[in-house]
Amino acid sequence: MGGNAHIVVVDDEEMVRETVQEYLLRNGYAVTQAEGGAALRALMTERAVDLVILDVNMPGEDGLSIARDLRQRGGRLGIIMLTANSDSIDRVVGLEVGADDYVAKPFEPRELLARVRAVLRRVAPGEVSAATMGDEIRIGRCVLNLERRSLYAADGSAVQITAMEFDLLEAFARNPNRVLSRDRLLDLAHHKDSDGFDRSIDTRITRLRKKVEVDPATPQAIKTVRGAGYVFVPAGSP
Repeated sequence: MGGNAHIVVVDDEEMVRETVQEYLLRNGYAVTQAEGGAALRALMTERAVDLVILDVNMPGEDGLSIARDLRQRGGRLGIIMLTANSDSIDRVVGLEVGADDYVAKPFEPRELLARVRAVLRRVAPGEVSAATMGDEIRIGRCVLNLERRSLYAADGSAVQITAMEFDLLEAFARNPNRVLSRDRLLDLAHHKDSDGFDRSIDTRITRLRKKVEVDPATPQAIKTVRGAGYVFVPAGSP
């Protein structure tokens, strides 16, 4: 069941909003509707939001602009984008602005529910076990805190990352000096069921390198292994 998670469905089509809201309500989530970005922001001033289901194509302020604004605001917030386009362009742009997942219209409600559960697992605080390793792992010029699911710069300031970016960093942190293929990274990031998302790994790692590497053009922490995948090399490793 949904526990206390609060989801906002943002779509200019009332029928879509109501269909999604009704289905998620039946599965135990608290769900609110918003017809656009202004209504969403008004809701967020009144109540905490855990996940936003956001239509890409809306008149006026589109979903990509809203997603970009949400990420700039920071905080731990899941974003799933709805798109009627089969073209991958919207997906790539959406990933660049920080979407956690995509669902193409028309969609099966059960598929959307599965994506909702997966994203909420990643953004929910306190669910990461540090196992036998320390809570903090140095990655490049940053520090990854597993317990807080957060990334910090050397000066202690928070570095904004999405839920899946955290999952990728955690996968690397738990597998130092081990080459991880794109498929393996998708599997470790709980995202194996997402068709076509193998290339999204490249996009996300490019973004991560800009955040954690001293020089993203010559990465030293997250290195590419040609034809095989990526490897996290901790500082001081041979």
